[in-house]
Amino acid sequence: MNETPEAPHPVPTPPKHPLTQPITVVGAVGDGPKRSKRRRRRRRRGRLPDRAIVFVGPMAAGKTSLGRRVAKDLGVQFIDSDAVFQSRHGVITEFFELQGEAEFRRIEAEIIAEQLAQPGLCILALGGGAVLTDSTRVLLKAHPVVLLMTTQAAVLRTANISRRPLLRDDPEAWDRILEVRRPLYEEVADVTFRTDRATKEQLSKRVIEWARARGRRDARKAAAQAKQTNNTRD
Repeated sequence: MNETPEAPHPVPTPPKHPLTQPITVVGAVGDGPKRSKRRRRRRRRGRLPDRAIVFVGPMAAGKTSLGRRVAKDLGVQFIDSDAVFQSRHGVITEFFELQGEAEFRRIEAEIIAEQLAQPGLCILALGGGAVLTDSTRVLLKAHPVVLLMTTQAAVLRTANISRRPLLRDDPEAWDRILEVRRPLYEEVADVTFRTDRATKEQLSKRVIEWARARGRRDARKAAAQAKQTNNTRD
């Protein structure tokens, strides 16, 4: 008598746990035009200049402190031309006494040219008298330049005068020095902010908003120039 073999018992399926289930991905590629538009808007808002943003202004106007804050908020490098000078040549006040202002300006201009030649975005703060050098002003024409202004009263209230060789013996000279340099600051500046009328946090936001707008403008200009070049070749 032939017996039909019994079918094997089916192996039970392991219970499904919620953590093992496929996860539906929201917002994947092709999820609609609205998300793509938002992404494009974010990219436009995030566009920044592709070279150094330079801070200029009178002594003790806040170029170093605000420049450092803006660099931190943007996640980029901050460079102070005076700090670079001191790391290579010693304290500026002592250099002034031993070598004189003319030699200081010569070396200062070399340091600034070196830093401006570096590729990529950074924040570069210049000494108050850096704009006195013709070659420096020429180089600044190719960079976004932020002018920081304040008042003599605010400077005398907050600055360490002993570290300022031109003010140490004559604190009231601040206004006189500014009047000489003001036309040069205005010559190189693209925008001006008053550091005695807002907090560092407020100023950083304003500078960054301006920098993004400048970056978008530069990008549009570059695109238009590229299009014109291509049309000329055709």
